[in-house]
Amino acid sequence: MGTSGVRREEARERGPHAGELGWDDSLYEDGAPGGVGGSAEDGAGGEGGEDTGPTAEGTDRTVTANRTVTARKAGSTADSGETASGTGGKGGAGATSSTGGAGGTGGSGGAKGAKGANGAKGRRPRVRRILRWAAAVLSLLILGTAGAGYLYYRHLNGNIRSGERSNGSSGLDQPAANSAGQRPLNILLIGSDSRNKPENVELGGSRGSVGSPPLADVQMLVHVSADRKNASVVSIPRDTRVDIPECKDAETGKVYPATNTIINETLARGGPGCTLSTWEKLTGVYIDHWMTIDFSGVVKMADAIGGVEVCVKDNVWDRPLPGVPGGSGLKLTAGKHQIQGEQALQWLRTRHAFESDLGRAKAQHMYMNAMIRELKSQNVFTDTPRLTGLAEAATKSLEVSEEIGTVKKLFDLAMQLKSVPTDRLTMTTMPTAVDPQDANHLVAGGADAEHLWAMVRDDVAFDSNGDSAEDKAAAAAAAKRKKATEDAVQEPTTTPAETGVMVRNGTGGAQTPVKGRAAEIAGALAAKGYTLATADGQLTPQETTTVGYPSADLEGNAQAVAKALGIPTSSVKRSTDVSGVTVIVGADWRDGSSFPKESAPAAGGVPDTADAINGSEKDACMDVYAPYRF
Repeated sequence: MGTSGVRREEARERGPHAGELGWDDSLYEDGAPGGVGGSAEDGAGGEGGEDTGPTAEGTDRTVTANRTVTARKAGSTADSGETASGTGGKGGAGATSSTGGAGGTGGSGGAKGAKGANGAKGRRPRVRRILRWAAAVLSLLILGTAGAGYLYYRHLNGNIRSGERSNGSSGLDQPAANSAGQRPLNILLIGSDSRNKPENVELGGSRGSVGSPPLADVQMLVHVSADRKNASVVSIPRDTRVDIPECKDAETGKVYPATNTIINETLARGGPGCTLSTWEKLTGVYIDHWMTIDFSGVVKMADAIGGVEVCVKDNVWDRPLPGVPGGSGLKLTAGKHQIQGEQALQWLRTRHAFESDLGRAKAQHMYMNAMIRELKSQNVFTDTPRLTGLAEAATKSLEVSEEIGTVKKLFDLAMQLKSVPTDRLTMTTMPTAVDPQDANHLVAGGADAEHLWAMVRDDVAFDSNGDSAEDKAAAAAAAKRKKATEDAVQEPTTTPAETGVMVRNGTGGAQTPVKGRAAEIAGALAAKGYTLATADGQLTPQETTTVGYPSADLEGNAQAVAKALGIPTSSVKRSTDVSGVTVIVGADWRDGSSFPKESAPAAGGVPDTADAINGSEKDACMDVYAPYRF
């Protein structure tokens, strides 16, 4: 093998050909900068050399006609029958070929390129050397950035904190998939008021709360339809009184007994998993994941997004007033404002100036709608600094349930949410009523609240912006899934006459209890063969009627009791709060001996009391409570 052959072999060993790395030879078309003359091996030629002859063809490789830049360039001498031609431009004298080709001589203003074995003129300057260098650098860059990317990915994963999805019993299972194998996606967002970090104390006041368990001041359920074409958000005000199941703190092992109190205490009774279990118990909706964020996390995320537009109808200053301590500190003039950082946190925490917890929920919905519109308008995936900033802020700010505790899973989740158009996103608040036990608290709002949760359970769109065919198909699919759930019952282990049933009156809550309701339903059961049914004198106020059972062997018996009364199977729940099959007659069944049948919820049929805001509403503006205007 000649000297040229040895060098060609060395070139192969040093790295891949530039074309294999995607190098574009058109970058070196006519007129590209040339170089000084060198050896024939390196394609010596003058500046601005031009190809005029056929493509070199040799024993070691075949070079196609449309690729003029190769490992051996035109203008160098052929080793084994290769032909090359080219005209040298201005530059240094061509060198002699390793196999006898004559060197070029200087022309006007510079030398001619080296001639090949067939008398071809010199060729372009040092392109081969440049491409070798570029290919090597490109290879290093690819390897280097891949390594750096992997390290950064590990860094982001290391930022993420996670915990158990659920640590209380609700007895709910995932809903059945549709014909395409898709299921709705439900995510519980929780805003923590924790002051257990110095930055949270600075942002949230109340140094006396340092070391105390956090409370869940903000709670929202994000529901994404099975086909990912629409989404809805339902908030529950923090002062809503609910039944909280028994929960076990995953970190300390402490068990918190079941209780009935305001919902923001759930976070302090075993963490986010207890909040999720409480929501499932209240709503009958299976929740896939939870995410929590604290004060400093809100500020980081708001800064990473770069600002969100909000609006107030009057000048607002949420400050302490005589007899009304506290306040978020929010101070804005009337009109629209781009807020971020601490000001965004103040907006989300403002309650007094927006009159109530219900007003605060509405302000939070306006902010979320504006944030989603802002994110959709940004080219995040083509803006590396913005993308890395958001990734850093999100992974440092959020704590998530363990099954979504990686960057990849969070990214996949974001992509599912990203596909929903803003005009098919609806923000709502669960309808509520004043708590009859404490006027400072709220309770779920009876039939309207149950109607809203039925829409979520049945995967019915909150908006009416889908085409009618799509809505009808979704409604039909929801009805089919519901029927499949109703039909999928367990066999009872005893006959009706052998089945013990306890009936409790739960018709209280927002309204006065209906006297004698438990005895009335126990009598209806006895008439259907359940002669062991008895009325319990205990009042257990709850919005929806349920049939509870304590263990798996009684599930079929509980389902049979529900069927006898016309209660949907979705209301049959396993519970540690009962010792046998127990019917709790809720506020949704105040009269009659057969459970009232509801018509299937229709798309867009959100109750007025849910205070719905569509994601496309850009002109929404908050009312300001008069004492907080300036």
